[in-house]
Amino acid sequence: MAGQVYLTREGYQKLVEQIETLKTTERQRIAKAIGEARAQGDISENAEYDAAKDAQAHNEARIAEMESHLVDVAFIEDMNIPSDKIFIGAKVKLLDLDTRQEVRYMLLSPQEAEFGTDPLSVFSPIGQGLLKHKVGDEVSITVPAGIKKFKVLEITR
Repeated sequence: MAGQVYLTREGYQKLVEQIETLKTTERQRIAKAIGEARAQGDISENAEYDAAKDAQAHNEARIAEMESHLVDVAFIEDMNIPSDKIFIGAKVKLLDLDTRQEVRYMLLSPQEAEFGTDPLSVFSPIGQGLLKHKVGDEVSITVPAGIKKFKVLEITR
């Protein structure tokens, strides 16, 4: 079991749609590639056949992994999360204290961070560093490129 996965309803729907695409469109594309490779004759030394079978295995593993995320979903919108601190589901406006530029992020689960606008995984270095901070806090976060300094300007849900 994958454990609890925290998603927005929108992220859940996108995940369901992506799984459906992998099960239909992608499976059909891979099956066609396997059929075309088989038609070339001896499959024992057929690179196209091997590549298509590898793609099939990868696709099936991806489907299984994504479906495992749906087993124990908790919807962020249903959770009683404080709105005055940064937690999963928060939309934050920050001031980068080095560049003086404003940046915006929405903190999401890793499963959902690839969707949406300006997503940021809560498990990324910046996501971890922002957790539990309030408006007005100045935060220094160690990232692979060095230290990023932010001031929290706004938190919304």
